[in-house]
Amino acid sequence: MSQRRYAMSRRFPFRFDPAFRPVLALVGIRPGTAWVEVDDDGWLLVRFGPWRLTTTRENVTGVERGGPYRWWRVIGAHLSLADAGATFGSSTSAGLCVRFRTPVPALAPGRWLRHPAVTITVADPDGLAGLLGGASR
Repeated sequence: MSQRRYAMSRRFPFRFDPAFRPVLALVGIRPGTAWVEVDDDGWLLVRFGPWRLTTTRENVTGVERGGPYRWWRVIGAHLSLADAGATFGSSTSAGLCVRFRTPVPALAPGRWLRHPAVTITVADPDGLAGLLGGASR
């Protein structure tokens, strides 16, 4: 009998502001399709409706708590023109900016558009920051 190791993971749901839920649902972003998962094998996976970001935890160089945000800057999936970071937002109250050593794909198919960071509006930004090894502010 072979012994198989199953990775344990911790999932962080996105916080959804009630006012934005119907609009986000139109593009497939709902509580069941929006979460961040960190597993014991060293992977970070962000799912935000049809969008996904996957990288190793070792690629994370820092995290920073942010918010509150203006709705037009955070709700939905966005590309920052200032630093090419991605934003996956479902709430204006609080979020977490996760920075990467090597930029990762997320917003466009393929690998030609890469992001040095992602801002995510999870329900427990402090818990996620602690798990990723960074101190949130």
